[in-house]
Parts: sequence; C-alpha cells; structure tokens
Amino acid sequence: MDNEPNTPKKQTNNPLHGIKLADIMKQLLEAHGWSGLAKRVNVNCFKNDPSMKSSLKFLRRTPWAREKIEEIYLDLLDE
Repeated sequence: MDNEPNTPKKQTNNPLHGIKLADIMKQLLEAHGWSGLAKRVNVNCFKNDPSMKSSLKFLRRTPWAREKIEEIYLDLLDE
C-alpha cells in the first residue's frame, strides 16, 4: 500500500533527506564561519550582524539561497 496519499515517499537518492537546515548551518559555520558563508552566498543575513535565527528565517523563505547553502554543504561532505 505504498500508493496511499499519507504515506511518505522514501528519498534514497536525496543526501539531504532527514537533515535539518539548522544542522547544515551549524556545520557550515564550523567550517567556514559567517565571513566565509558571506563570500560564498552574498546575502545580508550573513554579512550584517549575522545570527542563526535570522539566517534560518531567510533561508526558509528564499529557495535560491537555501539551494546554494545545500550545495556548499554537499561539497563539504565530499571533501
């Protein structure tokens, strides 16, 4: 009965499945810091008085920025 509408689909090909955006940001901050993220993704929430709360809010509302952050995270995993 995998075709039921309320059954979540498995995402075996998605390496980000099950990883919270906050966890991604924590790892990226450890690796690059706010200035490093600001160089990679030119957004004010990383440059001017950065905070985890404001960054997460922005990334959740801005798909293109979130995609860039996810790409940077996947690159970090590949290293």
